[in-house]
Amino acid sequence: MTRKLACRVDSIAAHGERVYTVRLRAERPLPSFRAGQFLHLALDPYDPSGFWPDSRAFSIASASGHDTALELCYSVKGRFTSRMERELAVGGTVWVKLPYGDFVIEGQDDVVLLAGGTGISAFTAYLEQLPPHASSSVVLAYGARAASLLLYTDLIRRTALHARRFQALFFAESAEPGDRTSDGAPIESGRLNVNAVWQRLPRPREAAYYISGPPAMLEAVSAELRAMGLAAEAIHTDAWE
Repeated sequence: MTRKLACRVDSIAAHGERVYTVRLRAERPLPSFRAGQFLHLALDPYDPSGFWPDSRAFSIASASGHDTALELCYSVKGRFTSRMERELAVGGTVWVKLPYGDFVIEGQDDVVLLAGGTGISAFTAYLEQLPPHASSSVVLAYGARAASLLLYTDLIRRTALHARRFQALFFAESAEPGDRTSDGAPIESGRLNVNAVWQRLPRPREAAYYISGPPAMLEAVSAELRAMGLAAEAIHTDAWE
């Protein structure tokens, strides 16, 4: 069941190039939700006797079980996110309704996570809850415009340390040879490379593929995977935009 909650803005982190991480604190305990689901964020006040105000969907970057804490990421692209950049302030109030969506990773197949930009936020809750001795392998391929825009590298490093069958690959369009993340992981130059990921997989045709990122990236990566002969049911896209 979805719930509407007022939230205080606890912090706003600017990563450059108009990319932000926002941490919220809900007025009441959050409803339970599954990793990969999303919320609707409204900047205008909500009156329970009226209609829900103008809002936009964002992946829930934090895992369920944090009581009142929520986290989301956004890149300024359009009217609503431009308003967020202008109007969000620490201590201010926003409204959310959650949870929504079925972009949920389940089953016993090997898993490939393909993230572009702030699309990584669709996978962070899943990585936070990944058990150390999972029977299936998990490969994350994560690309961004610049190395500085590769978010959650701390979480990815911790996941790699405790989950024995997890590995991560990083890509940045502006990366130079020898570039590394803040945690020391190598960064490949260029856009997210499906072929590079494919070569890392022991059974690439038996894995389940989950894609989250800008619409153009979803379309391009899905087309690449289909061209490799993958069945449609093996490809899952986070296409709520």
